[in-house]
Amino acid sequence: MPLVGDMSSDILSKHYDVSKFGLIYAGAQKNLGPAGVTVVIIREDLAGNAMDFTPTMFNYKEHIENGSMYNTPPTFGIYLIGLVLNWLKEQGGVTAIEKINIEKANTLYNFLDESSLFKSTVAGKDRSVMNIPFVTGNEEIDAKFIKEATAAGFVQLKGHRSVGGMRASIYNAIS
Repeated sequence: MPLVGDMSSDILSKHYDVSKFGLIYAGAQKNLGPAGVTVVIIREDLAGNAMDFTPTMFNYKEHIENGSMYNTPPTFGIYLIGLVLNWLKEQGGVTAIEKINIEKANTLYNFLDESSLFKSTVAGKDRSVMNIPFVTGNEEIDAKFIKEATAAGFVQLKGHRSVGGMRASIYNAIS
């Protein structure tokens, strides 16, 4: 069974052996470029096996046969991805950005692990380097923290609607 990965949150944040995947799908809006651009990496032997009911846009053989230009490409978004890739190269590539990302995440996780107010909600072995959820254990204090953090310039810390709490997203471009 081919491995399929949605790497929207962590593409280009750390090294992955792409050869182990049958398909990688990534929305660009987190580490790669603007919303509206999607990157798909597919093993060639998997292309052309779409089911009859698959919309043409998701039949990747069509894209391959048309040089990735089956539809009008979002040229400005692609241009911005080029700028991001150049920036990433200037940082030292994926290897260098991975080290930076691990340092950023460890700084926040260490704070959470030592805090008497905040608690990480994810077991150590399962922790993300890109998205770090945390709580206080009190919804009123969580709401107050989010409000005051926003006033201090820390935006979009409200956690997922089904989980609550807070979530810090520390993608490549976030210091």
